[in-house]
Amino acid sequence: MGVFSRIREDMTTARAHDPAARSRPEVFFAYSGLHAVWGYRVAHRLWLAGFRLPARLLSQFVRFLTGIEIHPGARIGRRLFIDHGMGVVIGETAEIGDDVMLYHGVTLGGKSRHGHARGTKRHPTLADGVTVGAGAKILGPVVIGAWSTVGANAVVTRDAPPNSLLLGVPARRSPATAESVDAARGLEHPEHPEPPADSDLSGPE
Repeated sequence: MGVFSRIREDMTTARAHDPAARSRPEVFFAYSGLHAVWGYRVAHRLWLAGFRLPARLLSQFVRFLTGIEIHPGARIGRRLFIDHGMGVVIGETAEIGDDVMLYHGVTLGGKSRHGHARGTKRHPTLADGVTVGAGAKILGPVVIGAWSTVGANAVVTRDAPPNSLLLGVPARRSPATAESVDAARGLEHPEHPEPPADSDLSGPE
């Protein structure tokens, strides 16, 4: 897919996700989440071509402009939409599938205080269709299965199978209904019933 086709696809995705998006020009000029993704794609190409310092400098400049930090080494699929976006951080070894949606304040980060060998996988993998609510933190080389939802302000440190609903600190799986998934995307975890104890997704590794 060409550059302009990809841009059009991104704008279509933004309008599909955000009812406040009134026109393509508005989306093109005013949506910092798209600007961050477009900047990432240029930086990622530089990174893969071996121009690591220019890639990092570009990513930091995009961070300055948008408030969104995406490491150029991350691997991101098509139609990622970052809603509002301020405070989003995506680490170097993070992997994101197609049709993923991130709200503001999301962190896809590491969790070790100690150094890692170069090339070590230390950031999360989000499969296709995952939605991560505002303020959520997904830490370490965990895998979140396709079409899962991570609730606002949840902290996830363990793998989750497809179609999971993850709520709380530490995050636990909760029964997923249309209403609970919609609520998780916009509400803080204390508004939800306490998940069953046997669904704990955190703890010692």
